[in-house]
Amino acid sequence: MALPDVPSSMEARVRHMYGDLSEAERKLADVVLARQDELLGYTATELAQLAGTSKSTAARFFRRAGFAGFDEFRQQVRAHHTRQSPLARMAQVQRKDSLAQQLHTHLRQDAQRLAGWADALPDAQVQGALALLSKARKVWVVGYRHSQVTAGYAQALLAQVRSDVASLNDASGREAELLATASDRDVVLAVDFRRRSTRLPVVLAAARSMGAQVVLLTDAPVSALAMQAQVVLRCGASAPDGLFDSYVCAISLMNFLAGAFAAQSKTGTHARLQRIEQLHVVLGDLEPQL
Repeated sequence: MALPDVPSSMEARVRHMYGDLSEAERKLADVVLARQDELLGYTATELAQLAGTSKSTAARFFRRAGFAGFDEFRQQVRAHHTRQSPLARMAQVQRKDSLAQQLHTHLRQDAQRLAGWADALPDAQVQGALALLSKARKVWVVGYRHSQVTAGYAQALLAQVRSDVASLNDASGREAELLATASDRDVVLAVDFRRRSTRLPVVLAAARSMGAQVVLLTDAPVSALAMQAQVVLRCGASAPDGLFDSYVCAISLMNFLAGAFAAQSKTGTHARLQRIEQLHVVLGDLEPQL
């Protein structure tokens, strides 16, 4: 019996059965979760080799996940990737309402996302993220593709309320030079929304090799990255009725965390904001407000 959706349903299934897996099967599960966007490029043997397990372990793992075998699993992966692209969604989206009605529906759905997400987000995770961001010597921010907008917003806000906030989004491939100064007193704020970049796990592995801790903001119910993070903040982004996913929850959360940091570190933040405003006057780079 095949799962109806992959990899999202695969993630949920793995989370449910992860504790019952053997050590070898867990290694394979970690590989599958970490390489969701690459799975079509691998055979079962290659996935087993990446995990350091046997082909028989791989066969057993896919059967436990609800598939007749790897071929059926791969067919579901292919179908899922096809459905998740904006190109595929464009063919599915049908607009019969007026533009004003469409906008009203869009805004109402975003409001519903915020309300539902607020009820589901554990306070302990938010407090944990704030604690790490507050104690960190330096905060590194990273996010690729669709995640880059939220990562950029997070960096812009955090850089106003605390010093030493840097981006790891380096198109020239200078991550090694940037991370050479990282330490176990640093925190990486990583944003990981679908469609996922294969670059993020590699960059996070490099940061973790330098001792940095990880705060992960993601829409995935479970993933190999989440298993390696100290704090995981989950914000659903799926918008099945639209062409693009919605990141309203993630943007709102970053806004809140920066504001909460400022309130918690009021004296230091006030002094920093004051210096920033003084420099804006010297630079003359902002239009005067009436």
